[in-house]
Amino acid sequence: MDTNLLVICGLTFVIHLIGTLAYAARIAGIRTGHIATALTLFNVLVLISRTSNSFQAPFLAKRIEVSLADSIAPLFADFQWILGSAALATAVGALLVPTAQRALSRAVALLQVHRSMFRLVCHGMHPRRLLMLRRYLTLPSRGNIRAMQTRGGLSWNFIALNVVAVALWTVGVFAALYAGALEPQFRVTCSNLSAIINGLATIIMFLVLDPQLSLMTDDAARQRVGQGQFRAAVTSLVGARLAGVLLAQLLLVPAAMLIARVARWM
Repeated sequence: MDTNLLVICGLTFVIHLIGTLAYAARIAGIRTGHIATALTLFNVLVLISRTSNSFQAPFLAKRIEVSLADSIAPLFADFQWILGSAALATAVGALLVPTAQRALSRAVALLQVHRSMFRLVCHGMHPRRLLMLRRYLTLPSRGNIRAMQTRGGLSWNFIALNVVAVALWTVGVFAALYAGALEPQFRVTCSNLSAIINGLATIIMFLVLDPQLSLMTDDAARQRVGQGQFRAAVTSLVGARLAGVLLAQLLLVPAAMLIARVARWM
C-alpha cells in the first residue's frame, strides 16, 4: 500500500468512524435529557468528517487519473482496501459507542455550565482533562450484545432495509468513480451519476428509516420506551451498519457496471 492509498483509507476511516458514533449522540441525548444539545455537540465531529470527505474526493480522483494513464488493473484492489477501511472504522466505532456516549454525556453537562461551545472546547483541550478521557473508556457490555436477539423491538425488515441503505450509500460514490475508470471516455458523466445508487439509499433513509428512529428516540426520551430497549435497538442498527458496509464490497462492480451502462445510454 503506497502513501496515497494510505491517506485515502485514513480519511475513509475517519468518515465512517464518525458516522457510526452518531448513534452514541442519540444515547447521550436520552441519558441526559438534552437530545438537541447532544446532537449539536456531535455536529463538531461531523465537521471533521466533512473536512475529511472534502480531501478524500480529490485524492481518489487523482489516483484514478493516474491509473487511466497507466493501468486500471490494480484499481479494483484499491477500492477493496478503501471499502475495507470503511468496514474496519465501523467495527471500531461499534466498540467505541459506549465510550463516546459517556464522553458526550459529560460534554452535554459541561455545555449546560459554560453555555458556549468555544469555552467548552477550550475546557476540554486542557492536557490534564485530555488524560482524564481514559476514565470514559469502556467496551460494550455482554448485556447489550445479547440484547441484539430482541433487536429492541425492531423488525427484521427494518434491519434489512438498514443494511441495504448503508450498502448503497457507502458504495455510491466509489461505484461512480470506478465506472469512470471502466469507461474513460465517459468518466465525467459517470462521476456525476452516483445518484443512481445513492438516490435509492436516500429515499430509504429519509422516508423510511430516519422517521422511525426519531420516533423511537422521542419515545425513549418520554419514557414510553425503556432505555434498555432503545440501547438494544441502537446495538442492532450498529450491527446492520457494519453488515451494510461489508455488503458494499460485493456491490462495487455491479453498481459500477450499472452506472457505466447508463452513461453509455445517455
